[in-house]
Amino acid sequence: MPKIWNIKKYDEEQIDKLSKEYSISKTLAKLIVSREIEDIDMYLNGDISSFKDPYLMKDMGKFVERIKKAKDKNEKICIYGDYDVDGITSITIMYKFLTKLGLDVTYYLPDRLLEGYGVNKGALDKIKESGVSLVITVDCGITAVEEVEYAKSINLDVCITDHHECSELVPDAIAVVNPKQKDDNYPFKMFAGVGVAFKCLSALAKEFNLEAESYLRYLDIVAIGTISDIVPLVDENRVISKYGLETLKKTNNEGLKALLEIVSFKNIDSTMVSFGMAPRINACGRMGNAKIAVELLLEKDKNRAKELAKKLDTLNIKRQTVEQEIFDKAIEIINNQGYKDKNSIVLYDESWHNGVIGIVASRLVNIYNKPVILFTMENGIIRGSGRCPVGFSLYDTLTKCSTYLVQFGGHELAAGMSIEKENIDKFRDEFEKTVSENLGEEHEQVIDVDMEITKNDLNVNLLKDIAKVRPYGQSNPMPLFAYKGLKVHAIRTLKEEKHLKFTLKDERILVEALAFSQGDRRDEFRIGDKIDVLCNVELNTFKTPRTIQLVLQDFKKSV
Repeated sequence: MPKIWNIKKYDEEQIDKLSKEYSISKTLAKLIVSREIEDIDMYLNGDISSFKDPYLMKDMGKFVERIKKAKDKNEKICIYGDYDVDGITSITIMYKFLTKLGLDVTYYLPDRLLEGYGVNKGALDKIKESGVSLVITVDCGITAVEEVEYAKSINLDVCITDHHECSELVPDAIAVVNPKQKDDNYPFKMFAGVGVAFKCLSALAKEFNLEAESYLRYLDIVAIGTISDIVPLVDENRVISKYGLETLKKTNNEGLKALLEIVSFKNIDSTMVSFGMAPRINACGRMGNAKIAVELLLEKDKNRAKELAKKLDTLNIKRQTVEQEIFDKAIEIINNQGYKDKNSIVLYDESWHNGVIGIVASRLVNIYNKPVILFTMENGIIRGSGRCPVGFSLYDTLTKCSTYLVQFGGHELAAGMSIEKENIDKFRDEFEKTVSENLGEEHEQVIDVDMEITKNDLNVNLLKDIAKVRPYGQSNPMPLFAYKGLKVHAIRTLKEEKHLKFTLKDERILVEALAFSQGDRRDEFRIGDKIDVLCNVELNTFKTPRTIQLVLQDFKKSV
């Protein structure tokens, strides 16, 4: 199905008003309006002084009081986390901070393959046996109603810190810190799990009269978890990411230094985190034990940190191989079983690796632009991982289909679940029906475009405006422009015909353009054709003098 370009239109009076009020260009004003930014001053000028009072979050006072009690009574605390980047970074900052407070702290990561996501009773038994009297969950726990009751029965206190969607029934824990609770008045709701943990640290710092540096020093780790979890990079998340990336550039964390050396990206930015650091940190949880990543972020010895970083890199290579095998098999099933005519894709193969199916689901969403759920079997339990396009709520849809699920949880765009084997076909039918009711008969792939540009816009001022939008992420994407009527002056493929390189002409001006992973479209165009392109605009630093180049996201012949 062809992609539809939605080039946004603006109220010029509103743009003029914003431009004057904030002393910004009209282009930047349009980019802000395009992103539907509510707090424009926070977006443009927010810094670490803009962080809101953590005590506005429900139960934060109870959380702090329970930590004080643990400190006064020399209790042993266990931080219970998730095995993805968000959970790993959450464990790390909570462990580091509480340890510096002088508390006796350990941590627990469930095995993805053996235990699955979230708090489980077997783990609570092990934790209790180790002498722990208080469990703090990070990036999980909001659905652990039965598990918290069980913890109470074995005299184990639980404080929950989480950011996932809440059901009607919330666990009866000592404290439940999650801004998504219906009766929580915190003005910003969209933190990653590590963001909620970070707010807890800031509250503790206030209580113990510590300098802000006591928790701000961890902004590099908080930024990695925030960017990796694909939460909206607006409001406090934007400040976390922006200043966290700056902290990362000069980090003192030996684990991060070792990882940065292996990743070897040119720029330390959100793209580097998403495509360089996150896959490697995630790899150990996906392929085995996520503890390696926590050890890396806690490691103080330079040589040991390098060894652990190499382990993550090796696991990531293994993950890539397994991922491609699953992807190829999924494509084969989709092509052979009529899924192209459906509004959703639900596949099951008991041989697939549970730690990788979520990534494959994301790739399939990018291709087919419809909700995708992949199921596999691990130790007799069928687990699933789902993803969906932006603008569609997977969590809400699963809520309507929950009759056939054992359990589920997650976000609008991503979710995990478990199911009995005999219910897979029933769930598949119910899911397709529910998705179809929400999407209608046909769900077109619409690409939102910030604005149309011409050759007169290709200058340093445009680059400056684009830079002010960084860091890019969910709800704050890299600016996307439409540029029409360009003549193909030259075209060739690169890297074994994988990519396309254009030289485009606009009257007397030549513009270089790259189209990554679109080499298969080479024969659609001839020298002299006029084309319209959707592009990001960036500075080509590989040439001297530096020039502006376009990175094409889509292109077609001009009408």
